[in-house]
Amino acid sequence: MLPRWHIFWGAVLTAVLFFFIPDVGTLNLILVFLSSFLIDFDHYLNGVWKGKAWSLRKNFEYHKEIGKNEKKDLNKGIKRKGDFHLFHTVEFHLLVGLLGVLWIEFYYIFIGMVFHSLLDVIYLVKFGRMHRREYFFFNWLVRKI
Repeated sequence: MLPRWHIFWGAVLTAVLFFFIPDVGTLNLILVFLSSFLIDFDHYLNGVWKGKAWSLRKNFEYHKEIGKNEKKDLNKGIKRKGDFHLFHTVEFHLLVGLLGVLWIEFYYIFIGMVFHSLLDVIYLVKFGRMHRREYFFFNWLVRKI
């Protein structure tokens, strides 16, 4: 899912939270909103690492090219894993969730991250791309070792 859609749906979630739970507080609403799309920073890091694309524009071009290649592969019946995204893993979510037990602000970051991941799963299922993502850090690590 493109970042603009994560920003849009993150704003919708934030507005819904504000409407139904006005006591949440401005800082916590901002944390939910920002975490609902800034979790994608790992995509940028992959573009820098693998695509040598430091500028945001070149980074988007790198990911657009990956998307084109993926589409060609799918048309041939080839299903490959995509780049690894640490911030999208279950373990990273659990870490932030556990930190939320200690500091309430992390709880709101966790809410935004889980919302983001749910949107990703819906998108990946809709377009038949669930195979692209590794959801567990330790699975990825075992494959690398």
